Amino acid sequence: MLFPAESGASAGRGGNRTVSLFWRIFSLNATGLVAATALLLGPVTVSTPVLPGEALLLLAGLMALLAGNAVVLRTGLAPRRRLARAMAAADLLRPGARAVVAGPAEAAELITTYNTMLDRLERERATGAARALGAQERERHRVARELHDEVGQTLTAVLLQLKRVADRAPEDLREEVGQAQEATRTGLDEIRRMARRLRPGVLEEFGLASALRSLATEFTTHGLTVRHHVPSDLPPLSAESELVIYRVAQEGLTNTARHAAADRAELRLRPLPDGVELLVRDNGTGLGDAPEGAGISGMRERALLIGAALSLETGPAKGTDVRLLVPAGGRR
Repeated sequence: MLFPAESGASAGRGGNRTVSLFWRIFSLNATGLVAATALLLGPVTVSTPVLPGEALLLLAGLMALLAGNAVVLRTGLAPRRRLARAMAAADLLRPGARAVVAGPAEAAELITTYNTMLDRLERERATGAARALGAQERERHRVARELHDEVGQTLTAVLLQLKRVADRAPEDLREEVGQAQEATRTGLDEIRRMARRLRPGVLEEFGLASALRSLATEFTTHGLTVRHHVPSDLPPLSAESELVIYRVAQEGLTNTARHAAADRAELRLRPLPDGVELLVRDNGTGLGDAPEGAGISGMRERALLIGAALSLETGPAKGTDVRLLVPAGGRR
């Protein structure tokens, strides 16, 4: 069973004072042997050959000693089994769960050491993820700038040249030149769309609410209708929290468009007393049994950076609900 870290830590302070498994077994065996010796030196005797009543008494004593050893071993090894289950279920992308500290002293010490190691690994994972995602955002900005400033300008120049060619081209070539213009214009629009996805300039210029509405409008294409419910009066959020909310919404809608086979989706952001809740819902095929991919792992990584809670559940229309609970202000 898994419990929050606080309960494990408080249990550990009492668990370290329990008797070790060695002394439990030793005390039980010593008690049995002392009792047997006292009986043999007292009223109980063993004849040669052994009488039936004496054999039953010896057998009963042996069974009692074995049963006591079994109970002590089972009780002493139970914390180790719980620790094994906790280790098998541990996931650094779902932090906070700890194995309860209980049992003999060496088992309690082992579980406490494991919980401490998990605390350190989660801190290191969060720090490493912050660096990696920060570098990823900087690289996104660089690529978006180059797409816009270099590739975009080159395609714009090509469009102008094609227009001059079309003005002077013979009648039988104008249709082909027009097709080339349309293909170039389509490529330029796609480049601009890619640049916007890589670097959400609307988020920096107009705020989170406008950026989410623009995102919903952008994904309302190719058979997918995205409804949005984003109020303007949101509680104060840090720049990191706003970027995480935007990226999670973007990834959720991207997964819907690519994998969910959905025709309707909903993007909702609602204020809470202590933060905001983002919901991306679709009516697609649902989660299924497929393992989580890089996109979902990336959403979990981003949620950890600001202390948010991310969950993926089956929605009311048998699609997928992606929920992100973000505390007010967030944390770095």
